[in-house]
Amino acid sequence: MNQTNLSERDIIVVSEDTILNAMKNCDIKKLDELLHAELLFNIPSGETITKTMDLETYKSGNMNICEIKSSQQIINIIGDNAIVSVCIEMQGKFFDYSLDGKYKVIRIWKKFDEKWKVIGGSSVKI
Repeated sequence: MNQTNLSERDIIVVSEDTILNAMKNCDIKKLDELLHAELLFNIPSGETITKTMDLETYKSGNMNICEIKSSQQIINIIGDNAIVSVCIEMQGKFFDYSLDGKYKVIRIWKKFDEKWKVIGGSSVKI
């Protein structure tokens, strides 16, 4: 999609859809593009993961998402940062643990050389 005529908010909406599709499809290349090298993300267990850890989980097949959809999306653009709060419903497995359920996710995007990348975030099961 040509993003040149989209507002920054619209670009983040598209980026959020893109990252969810990449997660569902285990698209390592797309996830690599969207995640900043210094990413820190708190997963529901309380563990903090890095980009390397996240990508390895997908590469190894230990993350398997069958269904994923979002709702209740709130986006705040602050300079070259975007904070996204969203409710995610998903079905799948992380190692032997069921991911089935709803999660509240906050994702922080930052613009680098005209490209938005996730620099941090957190998720909790609700």
